[in-house]
Amino acid sequence: MAEEKEEKKLTEETVKEEKPEKTPRTQKVKENIVFVGSKPPMSYVLAIITSLSASNVKEIALKARGRAITTAVDTAEITRRRFMKDLKVSKIVLGTEEMPAREGENRARMVSTIEITLTRE
Repeated sequence: MAEEKEEKKLTEETVKEEKPEKTPRTQKVKENIVFVGSKPPMSYVLAIITSLSASNVKEIALKARGRAITTAVDTAEITRRRFMKDLKVSKIVLGTEEMPAREGENRARMVSTIEITLTRE
């Protein structure tokens, strides 16, 4: 019986040693950036309003690529026209990113990007 306890302790100790330690994420996302994806525009409008009212931030950036560009534009306009009349579009940056080829494709594809910066007056 004592041998079983010792064996159990040994196996528990080895299991504990084998578990990899969790490393904290080193990448920090700035508070004043909203990444737009496939959710409805009102979700991102809420994120913008919350971010601008919770902190002392004067500007916020909306980033999107591909099909989400239309959602980003809609989000900026809804926020600016309906909810926060003192917001102004201060900068729009357009670009293109090269995405790696998907499975079954033979070459990389180009994806359009947009960054809309909204500033509170």
